[in-house]
Amino acid sequence: MANRNINPKKLLKTLLQLIVTSAALYLVLKKTDVPKLGDIIRNANPWYLLLSLLFFNISKFINAVRLNRFFKVIGIELSAMYNLKLYYLGMFYNLFLPGGVGGDGYKIYVLQKNHGLKMINVFHAVFWDRLSGIIALIFLSLILLQPSSFVVHLPRFVPYLWVLLIAVYPLARLLNKLFYKQFISVFTITSIESLLIQIAQVISAFFILKAISQNAHVVDYLVIFLISTIATIIPITIGGAGAREITFFYLLGFIQVGTNAGVALSLIFFVISAISSLAGILTRIHHEKSVPEIEEVHP
Repeated sequence: MANRNINPKKLLKTLLQLIVTSAALYLVLKKTDVPKLGDIIRNANPWYLLLSLLFFNISKFINAVRLNRFFKVIGIELSAMYNLKLYYLGMFYNLFLPGGVGGDGYKIYVLQKNHGLKMINVFHAVFWDRLSGIIALIFLSLILLQPSSFVVHLPRFVPYLWVLLIAVYPLARLLNKLFYKQFISVFTITSIESLLIQIAQVISAFFILKAISQNAHVVDYLVIFLISTIATIIPITIGGAGAREITFFYLLGFIQVGTNAGVALSLIFFVISAISSLAGILTRIHHEKSVPEIEEVHP
């Protein structure tokens, strides 16, 4: 019975993620003034941290709305509350159960297994939802790169940044039309929602900077925050821990800006993510004890 519940591949994946996460954090902390980093975090303004927590969860609420919009397109009608609970449950799995089902995989599993929905359709909705977020991340990163210190160090790349910035959404629409035409009807609204999600997360990061009294090079920190978010999407660390910190450390070093505040920002943001994801525990309890409010709609 126990053997049936143990998947060697998942166990190996978890072990590798743990090793990569530990190695990345060790590398960063070894080269960081840890006592100073600790002082920065301990002296953080709690009111600004509460605002950061608020905007982080606003971003997640909008994200749940966007995902539900994709579900509706493929003929799945979820109540707003159930969809939100399922979304937070996915956050919990993403952060606390790496190497296992994973948040996106769990949502696909629940909708397919418990409600008889086609897995491929749910997969397409979840995948395009994730891709929409990445597109918005790239777009906002390109905007913030323009006034950042990176253009001072790499001026020859500025024209290419403008070309990419102008091309991002036309290319995204073309990709949508060629490969995911079922979602083309909601391309505009979901693109706006994707931008609002990332803007809310940038505001969340901004309030962390305010909390630790980091008032210089704000744009640099925020653009690296967006780039590090893209890095955390690659599932090689636990909950993105390590990937975000090492991105901050080396990119801040490249533009010759102090790294302590960046590492503090990334660590605090991870804690805020973890606290928010704990809501998934209550969601899981409710999910196991009740029948979801869901029905399948046939357009």
